[in-house]
Amino acid sequence: MTLAADARRDSDAGRPAAAARRRVEVDNRPVEFWPTSSIRAALETDDLTVWQRIVVAIKRDPYGRTARQVEEVLESAQPYGVSKALAEVLLRTREHLEANERAEVGRHVRLLLERSGLGPQEFASRIGVPADQFTAYLDGSTSPSASLMIRIRRLSDRFAKMRSERADRSG
Repeated sequence: MTLAADARRDSDAGRPAAAARRRVEVDNRPVEFWPTSSIRAALETDDLTVWQRIVVAIKRDPYGRTARQVEEVLESAQPYGVSKALAEVLLRTREHLEANERAEVGRHVRLLLERSGLGPQEFASRIGVPADQFTAYLDGSTSPSASLMIRIRRLSDRFAKMRSERADRSG
């Protein structure tokens, strides 16, 4: 998004600053390609459709370039009418993303548990965590650390291999 062309600026010269700010031309490029100055200019307008484009970009990538630009503008500039709403969009979108990621980790841990052939309590004991903590990993309310994920995978691999070898010997 760019500020109005020079000719338009000249015609706005006699108008109050707020009216001039509202006369922002919409950049037709995806919001993700806008410079920070255009994000700032967009927040200074009262154009709901422009704000919606920014929200869509934030929802598409909650930690992406546009989200970071909005954070920067909200931290360093005067409060805009839409500031509180965009801060809420950032917060909720990121919380939603993190909940989805925890659920995905939970599905992966469950897959590794099932692959091992162990019961949940036995598996939890063998990776060194209390059963209730392991249950929290399975239901996605918390996520194991990266090093614990490696331990979980290794345990699953070891028991899956043992099950496979037993099946080969008996079959």
